[in-house]
Amino acid sequence: MAGHNKWKQIKNRKEVVDKKKNRVFSKILAAITLAAREEKNPQFNPRLRSLIEKARAASLPQDNIERAIHKMSERPLLEIIIEAYGTGGVALLIPCITDNSNRTISELRKLLSDFGARMAEQGSVQWIFQGEAPQFFQTLPEVDLQKFSKLYEALHEYPDTQEIKMNIDPAQYKEITGEE
Repeated sequence: MAGHNKWKQIKNRKEVVDKKKNRVFSKILAAITLAAREEKNPQFNPRLRSLIEKARAASLPQDNIERAIHKMSERPLLEIIIEAYGTGGVALLIPCITDNSNRTISELRKLLSDFGARMAEQGSVQWIFQGEAPQFFQTLPEVDLQKFSKLYEALHEYPDTQEIKMNIDPAQYKEITGEE
């Protein structure tokens, strides 16, 4: 009875959960390392303090948090913001944390072009995201929405991206991201 092993089923489910958890952990740890550049003491660094709280909420081990805080000296990280236009003209703002900005920019350029999106000039998208919510929202037809969903998933999987801001209609945003 090949394929009916209980451990194999558990292993496959655990593997999926572990991949998601590792992706979240690595993004939080990169943000902690970058925030620790300014000040290593969370009492004097509110950004670091909020990231540590976020890490604890995600059940990240304390020793991993400590290592990330003290890691800054051995691997300097940079924060870059990629501006792009996706399928249907949706504006994208993609903050990234990386140790090699040239690599990240070229890989994201390739990723965007694979899904019919393109990088924008610096400053051409940021104005849309001034304040709490985007200045205006864009509604996509169903065909473009499916393409955009694939682009969002690929960007979300990329390890250097921290978050993906987009000016898409709130109902379609929930459909793409699965969150509120």
